[in-house]
Amino acid sequence: MDAPDTLLITLTGKDRPGVTSEIFSTLARTGVEVVDVEQIVLRRRLVLGVLVTVPRDWERLRDAVEETAAGLGMSVEVERGTGDNRRRPGGRSHVTIIGAPLRATDMAAVAGRIAESGANIDRIERMARYPVTAIEMHVSGMEVAELRPMLASEAARLGIDVAVQPANLLRRGMRLIVMDVDSTLVQGEVIEMLAAHAGCEAEVAAVTESAMRGEVDFEESLRARVALLEGLPATALDDVYDNLELAPGARTMVRTLRRLGYRFAIVSGGFSQVTDRLAADLGIHYARANELEVVDGVLTGRVVGEVVDRAGKARALREFAGDIGVPLDAVIAIGDGANDLDMLNAAGLGIAYNAKPLVRDAADTSVNVPYLDAIMYLLGISREEVEAADAEAGIVTPAPPVER
Repeated sequence: MDAPDTLLITLTGKDRPGVTSEIFSTLARTGVEVVDVEQIVLRRRLVLGVLVTVPRDWERLRDAVEETAAGLGMSVEVERGTGDNRRRPGGRSHVTIIGAPLRATDMAAVAGRIAESGANIDRIERMARYPVTAIEMHVSGMEVAELRPMLASEAARLGIDVAVQPANLLRRGMRLIVMDVDSTLVQGEVIEMLAAHAGCEAEVAAVTESAMRGEVDFEESLRARVALLEGLPATALDDVYDNLELAPGARTMVRTLRRLGYRFAIVSGGFSQVTDRLAADLGIHYARANELEVVDGVLTGRVVGEVVDRAGKARALREFAGDIGVPLDAVIAIGDGANDLDMLNAAGLGIAYNAKPLVRDAADTSVNVPYLDAIMYLLGISREEVEAADAEAGIVTPAPPVER
């Protein structure tokens, strides 16, 4: 079947209410069919593109559109051609770029790598402008498995975050998010906070850092660190919990994604006496962690039951996904240490959050800005949408900087 003749009408100028209505009212009088439409507003400047079938007297339509545009104080181009928009090639993906700041050189480098690979940027939109800038590109023509490592190396060179995900229905469905706790959901390490109460913080911190780098066995390191806490009053757990600081944006992310039906789990190499309370406070559906043995109100220096280690975290993730009934491809895992690697690899999307180099290199993508809610931009949720939902619920968010 021959491709139909079409007209591409491109209108540009200062945005105001009624512009789109006026153009379509003019087109309506000619009896054309609308084939495609794209409209954006940037700094109150509108760009409207309309692809329509060609009427018999297309010059008359062109004159009418030009007259309407002139009356609106806008510029218009009418271009005649053949066919609909080309079919987008396979390998469609969402590429999210996050920077603080995001420089023109960063965008040029990412766009350049995409172009060099033979892929095409079909659409670009802003997801957030503060406290980080997040831009999403819709890319076609290259499989995610090829695009992801290429852009990851570019992101590392530039010092920005670039996430590449397949463009499919999973992004719009209910998903399970499984998070590490220490240095991910909360700032700092709970065991080090307990060690500060016991007077052995430096010794415990050194072992923790080595374990997170993957230099020593996690279970062995955990038991050695917990042994140093022997004799510590259990009330220290309450003091530590009361002084926990969540990662910036943690409450916003959980609150927003719960509205959309997401499920949450925390899986920690830390301690259930803290994580269970944290889960209840945030409305997190599942929690799995180690249990400190307490006898007569003091810590014995031992853990009760099986240790939640690297493999245990991955098992918990699979268990939670099975309980909810979501495929592993619909699971997002977030962590920062070597103990999280199996969990990150088991998930459909593994995110290294302010992680050690070993973890960043192994994860699907990394987020290195200190805002946990930046992960929502990877899911196609803009900051404007989050703030609008919060406003409807009576939650006040800080005012953004004024755009100029």
